[in-house]
Amino acid sequence: MRPYLLNSKSLLKRYSPLAIAAFMMFSCQQESEIITEQAIEHVAINRTDLDNHIWETVKKEGSFDWNKQSEQIIWNALSKSDGVLSVGFKPKNQNTDIRTIIDKIDINSGEWNDAKNYVLDMIFESERKLNPELKREELIAFEENTLPVLDVVIKNPNTLALLRKSDFVRYAEPMGYEPNTSKALNKELSSSGCGGSNAENGLINGTDYTTFSPNAKASWNHTFHNVSQAWNTASGSGITAMIIDTGSSFAQDNYGTGLNQGLSQGRTIEKLVTLPRDTFWGIPIGSAETPDDGCGHGTAMTGVLGAPRGTDGNAAGIAYNANLVTVRAAEDVLIEGSRESKGVSDAYIIAGNRSDIRVTSMSLGRVTSSSQIADAIRYAYNRDVLIFCAAGTSFGWSSGWVGVIFPATMSETVAVTGVKDNMQRCDDCHDGSAVDFVVVMEKASNGRHPLTLAMSGDVPATVGGSSVATAQTAGMATLVWSANKSLTRNQVLNKLKVSASYYPSRNSNFGWGKINLQNALTASAN
Repeated sequence: MRPYLLNSKSLLKRYSPLAIAAFMMFSCQQESEIITEQAIEHVAINRTDLDNHIWETVKKEGSFDWNKQSEQIIWNALSKSDGVLSVGFKPKNQNTDIRTIIDKIDINSGEWNDAKNYVLDMIFESERKLNPELKREELIAFEENTLPVLDVVIKNPNTLALLRKSDFVRYAEPMGYEPNTSKALNKELSSSGCGGSNAENGLINGTDYTTFSPNAKASWNHTFHNVSQAWNTASGSGITAMIIDTGSSFAQDNYGTGLNQGLSQGRTIEKLVTLPRDTFWGIPIGSAETPDDGCGHGTAMTGVLGAPRGTDGNAAGIAYNANLVTVRAAEDVLIEGSRESKGVSDAYIIAGNRSDIRVTSMSLGRVTSSSQIADAIRYAYNRDVLIFCAAGTSFGWSSGWVGVIFPATMSETVAVTGVKDNMQRCDDCHDGSAVDFVVVMEKASNGRHPLTLAMSGDVPATVGGSSVATAQTAGMATLVWSANKSLTRNQVLNKLKVSASYYPSRNSNFGWGKINLQNALTASAN
């Protein structure tokens, strides 16, 4: 019997083999109970068949939307993940498009509060039929104070059936299920995007950068976007950008005492964490997370967007004088557990609730959709935040056939991917009709990638994929906005569009193309 995937990468990191064995034994017992119950009305689907269904749907339709799936698919995915169900609720007679008012809803008052309690009561009464000793508070996996969503642990398949039929429910979907394949992807994905932010001593040479005053290295790829010319006009000053990723390294002093050095002055950095504690069927385990980057990916993304233009010889970010907010919202680049979905959602809520945050950059994603993350993105979008998301970077298994991934597929996000210096798609980058912009981030001759900050020290690292393309594009938007702070989000986006290489047409795979940052500063905003 296959045990649940209870954030196994965290368990392996944090617990002894004996403790893990105990967890898995309990997990198998729980799955046995659920399958026995679901045999009354549901057909058990093994994980391989379930994953194949997801991959085939992605191949056929370009995406995988849980709302379009059968009850059997959803239940099997739920029972084979961490058991957390995301339930979007609404008043029964609510006819307004929730997407347009998501940022104005008060879930703790009036008909919204009534709807929340009605749905929670429905879940509680159904779950008690399997466990009469259940306490209402034991249903809640994560507290939600803003979005009209309940994150609940359910073990009765009939609960899912009730929710799917209810006029009070917008969606009911597994919060933490992502597919694997037959190629041992768990090992490959367990550290997706991590471990590459190492100082490249002796590997970086004069072809990889240009030195600018006072003593900062501008990455070789800046030339393709006229970044240095734009620096004569703007620096990112006075604009705050949020990087939703794996955090920022406490050991990198350019995110600490070295933030304000050289031409980077008077700015701030905040280091936040929204990633909840690891859980075991809704029960918190392990230590609380901190904003420190245990992966390296967030450190690299923050660097290419806004590392200081300093005196220490390190790599400079495009918006080198912007205020930064780094958020540890996930363990790595694949949003695959319920707590990572919650962490990402909460990060966008913070962005929407703060008037100073104008731009967000997220180089994370997933194959399947998440209605809760979509709610959170629309919350921030409705409050005039400019949202950049990575189109996707392959790990071999998806190269050549997986298109733009979620949430870059959403109309509220700006999707970015990477290209080589010959304007061909980078080896590991996803592309497709949802892409809005591209960034040159790979040398066709030798595969070299852009410079960024390492986890510590003043020797730069390099980073690739659609991730770096996204963070650099967000840096460009931040720079443009800093030159005219009265612009709206759509005006900033329009300036980027009209300066791009394919404008006024769109390329079928690369959108508007590569941005000329110098031209964007002077382009029309309307």
